[in-house]
Amino acid sequence: MAAAAAAASTTSMMTRPQLLHLFSRFSFLTSLPEVKARIADAVRDKQSSLGVRLEQMSLARYEAVAVTTEIQEEILREMGIDPSFGIGCLGKVNVMYEDDMELMVKFYQFVAKEEMAIDEAELDPIEFAEKIHAQHKLQEQQLKMLIQMRKYNPESQSVILETLRKQLESANFDTDASILTPEQIQEIVEN
Repeated sequence: MAAAAAAASTTSMMTRPQLLHLFSRFSFLTSLPEVKARIADAVRDKQSSLGVRLEQMSLARYEAVAVTTEIQEEILREMGIDPSFGIGCLGKVNVMYEDDMELMVKFYQFVAKEEMAIDEAELDPIEFAEKIHAQHKLQEQQLKMLIQMRKYNPESQSVILETLRKQLESANFDTDASILTPEQIQEIVEN
């Protein structure tokens, strides 16, 4: 790992194995009770110092993000990678590895895991359970949509995905815009 770390510091991007290690290690660490407590403590400390006013909840979220970033920096140090370089690389994954579908899936899982760790720290158990339930419901709808899309040829699938991308962009990536009904898919294909 040290040779790979040295090679990465002479280039402008972390290597694929380094990124995969970072994603895997982060997922493992954020599943540990003591790490969950560390993130939750940062949120609670900020909330208690602010008096938990709604308009200042984003500051508590900032604290949770700061802790997850610290965890990422700790992992990067373990790997022998300069944390500022490594964090900077995370912002370039979409561009540098856009054609590596496996890595992109792992990257999005990494981002989702970070978001989940922050949500778990910020929300009370009932709110967190409701959010998880809503996400599962959305994933089920997305799976049904993908199954529907697979009935069409690759060219039609590309048109459907491009339409979905535009819909998401115009809705500022609101999750409700990530679903197309079978009727909408049929209409897209027919046009």
